[in-house]
Amino acid sequence: MWLTDNISCFFFFFFCGGTIKVNVPKTRRTFCKKCKKHQPHKVTQYKKGKDSLYAQGKRRYDRKQSGYGGQTKPIFRKKAKTTKKIVLRLECVEPNCRSKRMLAIKRCKHFELGGDKKRKGQVIQF
Repeated sequence: MWLTDNISCFFFFFFCGGTIKVNVPKTRRTFCKKCKKHQPHKVTQYKKGKDSLYAQGKRRYDRKQSGYGGQTKPIFRKKAKTTKKIVLRLECVEPNCRSKRMLAIKRCKHFELGGDKKRKGQVIQF
C-alpha cells in the first residue's frame, strides 16, 4: 500500500539494494503511419550516428583550434545526469513499408531488449 507513490517506491528499491531493470520485447504491435493500421514493428535501441567532419560548428571549432594558443573554448565538465533517456527505433515489418519512427521512454539505469520475462515466484538473477 505504501509503495504506491514514487518516492517511497524509490526508497524501497534503494534500501533493499534492488535495481529496476526495464525489459522491452523485440517486437511490438503498434500503429504504422504509412500503412495506416496496426502492424508488428521490430524494436531496436537508437544509437547516435558519427559526427560529420563538415558540419559548420566543427569546421569553425577546428579553424579556431589550429595554430598557437592552446584550448580556445571551454571543455564541459559539469555532468548533471547519471542516466540517458532511452529511445526506441520502431521499424514496420511489412516488406513494402519498412517505415521507421522513434519512441522515447523514461530514464533508466538498466535497459534490456528482449530479455526473459519475469515469472511469478522466481528469483531474479543479475
